[in-house]
Amino acid sequence: MAIRIGILGYGNLAKGVELSIRQNKDMELAAIFTRRDPATVKPLTSGVSVASTADIKDYQDKIDVLVICGGSATDLPQQTPEYAAMFNVIDSFDTHAKIPEHFANVDKAAMASGHTSLISAGWDPGMFSLNRLYGSCILPEGKDYTFWGKGVSQGHSDAIRRVPGVKNGKQYTIPVESALEAVRSGSEPELTTRQKHTRECFVVAEEGADLALIEKTIKEMPNYFADYDTTVHFISEEEFARDHSRINHGGFVFRTGKTGVNGENTHVIEYSLKLDSNPEFTGSVLTAYARAIYRLSQKSDFGCKTVFDVAPALLSPLSGEELRAHML
Repeated sequence: MAIRIGILGYGNLAKGVELSIRQNKDMELAAIFTRRDPATVKPLTSGVSVASTADIKDYQDKIDVLVICGGSATDLPQQTPEYAAMFNVIDSFDTHAKIPEHFANVDKAAMASGHTSLISAGWDPGMFSLNRLYGSCILPEGKDYTFWGKGVSQGHSDAIRRVPGVKNGKQYTIPVESALEAVRSGSEPELTTRQKHTRECFVVAEEGADLALIEKTIKEMPNYFADYDTTVHFISEEEFARDHSRINHGGFVFRTGKTGVNGENTHVIEYSLKLDSNPEFTGSVLTAYARAIYRLSQKSDFGCKTVFDVAPALLSPLSGEELRAHML
């Protein structure tokens, strides 16, 4: 029987999950839940039930895993513990500093209700987290480096759009090539924030707006741009729509370290991602881990998990025998 997946929310990430489910023959999309009027939501998959979140309790025996696609700032801290009391759930919570608190809240709800949950699945946190862990275990005497980009930072793009006089805007985070090469050399450089990344902004200004003031406001914005070398480009709406409509991203995780009697041998581990669609890739990660937590729940392994707690074989639709024969 196919694993029955429910999706909470229907933004870009949820659509990425929906597309991923279509590529996994052991899964089916059972329902989509929305805070909007369900009649206004038109799924990509024909025949899928769209229901109000107010009616979600009626689906507890119809869904094996609920994929929660809300935002990390306000949605997930409330939604994931709430729905972990009713379903096996998974989210992509990405506020790194608050992960321990979020984990504790979700774990308490899942344990009390006899469900399995997994938080912070995606590429960072998620795939990058795994590679940082593997690297530090294999090369205990070494250093970690994480670079993000080139890609769209949705939070920084939102910050640009809040600047008075800005009609639309998008920001790209770009790794500094010389910093990447220094890390790849194994020299273990000490790098400041400014030395690791630059930020490039593309802005559509409102008619008559003060472009110099907009640029100054962006470049001096604390917590977003002040610590980086930032370039601001003013472009037309047509150029913005033509060249900046995609949500691409990616990045690199490095672990460099030394082995030998006197540390004479240098090793560099590099993992990189180049993503045409950030939400579709993140949705694909969520779908794979949804399979894993369904399997854990079938074994009564309840409570909250992270990617660190899940054996790789649980992500695959292949049997252990098939994995050993073709992937080991």
